[in-house]
Amino acid sequence: MTSSELGAFLKARRASLTPYAVGLPEFDGRRKVKGLRREEVAQLAAISVDYYTRLEQGRVQASAAVLATLSRALRLGDDEETYLYEVAGKTDARPRRRRGTQKVRPAMRRLLDQLTESPAIVLGKRMDVLAWNHTAAALFTDFGALPPARRNYVSLLFTEPAVRDLHRDWRHDARDAVAALRMQAAADPDDPELARLVGELAVRDSDFRAWWAERRVNSASYGTKHYHHRVVGDLTLDCDVWASPDGSGQQLMVVTAEPGTPSHDALRILASWTTLIKEDF
Repeated sequence: MTSSELGAFLKARRASLTPYAVGLPEFDGRRKVKGLRREEVAQLAAISVDYYTRLEQGRVQASAAVLATLSRALRLGDDEETYLYEVAGKTDARPRRRRGTQKVRPAMRRLLDQLTESPAIVLGKRMDVLAWNHTAAALFTDFGALPPARRNYVSLLFTEPAVRDLHRDWRHDARDAVAALRMQAAADPDDPELARLVGELAVRDSDFRAWWAERRVNSASYGTKHYHHRVVGDLTLDCDVWASPDGSGQQLMVVTAEPGTPSHDALRILASWTTLIKEDF
């Protein structure tokens, strides 16, 4: 699994580069391969073509020193370099812990309860939605009405029409979510639930299938989201994600609006709406 994924990742990255981008001369005429040739990558990394070929074919294991020179040769970004080391098995020698049921940390639960006007979600492994506050349910979807097995942030982006329609730039946001899932997958590539999730989405959605095959990786923890809500209209929100310090893999995702903006007023309307619904019950 690791060696084949390493080879596939190397192929995808060299296919995305041009000789000009890495300082090599471009020859006239049509190139037979997309991106760099194997011999060009080997030249840049100062390794033999035969050794590099065997790396792509999964027939040898790369040392940390070779990974470092390949990272430079392929102009990898921080996330891509992290992923390269992860799939090569060079970053974590700790024994695998048994997988158990994901439980929300009490501190995370308290934070959700205290964030009354800002939508907030606790994400677990595979970007499963473990907990949420009422404003998040009002903005995204009623997570409580979904079976636990369907409460996955990436899956909802592709399979839940209300969540899909909420995103004004759905293709951008969904592609980034796939890259984030790919980044998480490197930490536990043998996770059977991850394999099930990826398999189901790949069968159901051609965009997911294409974007997963791109092998883009992304660990961005903040950004701007543009939504169109069926009740309060257009929203421009800041999205921030904080990782739990306990190594559980849980993350707190919070979306906020700048005070005094129409988006801030819209969030207050959603918050008051959920308060009225709770009081009715």
